[in-house]
Amino acid sequence: MSPFDFWNSFSLKGLGLNIMQALGRSKTKGKVPIYNEDEREGLRTAGRFNSQLMDFIRPHVQPGITTIELDRLVYEYTLDHGHTPACLGYKKYPNSICTSVNEIVCHGIPNRIPLHNGDIVNVDLTTIVNGWHGDSSETFLIGNVAEEARKLVQTAFDAMHVGIDAIQTYGKLTEIGRSIERFARVRGYSVVQEYQGHGLGRQFHQEPGVPHYVPKSNASNLVLEPGMCFTVEPMINAGTWRTMLDNRDKWTVRTIDLALSAQFEHTVLVTESGPEVLTFTQNGPLPGHKF
Repeated sequence: MSPFDFWNSFSLKGLGLNIMQALGRSKTKGKVPIYNEDEREGLRTAGRFNSQLMDFIRPHVQPGITTIELDRLVYEYTLDHGHTPACLGYKKYPNSICTSVNEIVCHGIPNRIPLHNGDIVNVDLTTIVNGWHGDSSETFLIGNVAEEARKLVQTAFDAMHVGIDAIQTYGKLTEIGRSIERFARVRGYSVVQEYQGHGLGRQFHQEPGVPHYVPKSNASNLVLEPGMCFTVEPMINAGTWRTMLDNRDKWTVRTIDLALSAQFEHTVLVTESGPEVLTFTQNGPLPGHKF
């Protein structure tokens, strides 16, 4: 789920055009890829490994561990299975994963500070498997967290699934953001607007950009076609939606008021029968989970 100046570079303008798939072959129009069945299998394989990786790191995300140690574990596990950490070296990013603690919205760089009881931390994993990308993230509760933090994490998780449930084949892309924004506001939270979901495939970040709110102007008119693939990864803040980029490392994004932020992310493939989530885990939270 997201410094990535490339993520932010997916402007909310011109997110794509209507696309039709023909003759069972991969086709692009308006820069939005449409994947054929062979290509979809590549995406599914990448999503399955990314899910496996998330389940591998899950028991290690505990009080006392450092995020740089989580990064090392993910790096070694990925290479041991013959795959590539997508983040490492991408746009000069220095690590294999992003770890965003408490007020950090996204793109947090792993460090030697131990996770403490009461923290929340988003672990964002992206893997290249046979040339295809799998991408997902979860926010973990570290030990006993405050009720405020737990409610925020629950809302971020539920908001992601509200967005996924809004995906309809030949429906509008904007319904994803509309549903997420409405849900978060009812719960009393804000939705980050500067960063959004993105298309996924052989490239890490591509069209379509997927806002988690509805822009007041230049909203996308993209119709969701079978074979499109993208992430849904709303960042939900306890305070204002506005963020700030750390001028020292040029990666870490924080809430501008330093209020808590939480995020979950799945990779979703649009199929003829509706959305197919490619990054469900065996041991992680599924729709309806209560934190």
